[in-house]
Amino acid sequence: MEAFGKNLKALRNDAELSQEDLANDCDISISQIGRIERGEINTTISTLFVLAKALNIEVRDLFDFK
Repeated sequence: MEAFGKNLKALRNDAELSQEDLANDCDISISQIGRIERGEINTTISTLFVLAKALNIEVRDLFDFK
């Protein structure tokens, strides 16, 4: 979860979005974005899809970390 969160943060930063921007684009709370990025919570499949759409990437790109 921690590696996923770090990857999400990097992708968000690459897209030049703040946590607030991403949260608004995904219609989820900013605190949820923060918890995902810190690896505190598992995200749902439906949230993966809205995150990828908001970041203009494929869902699989969210899992492209080592």
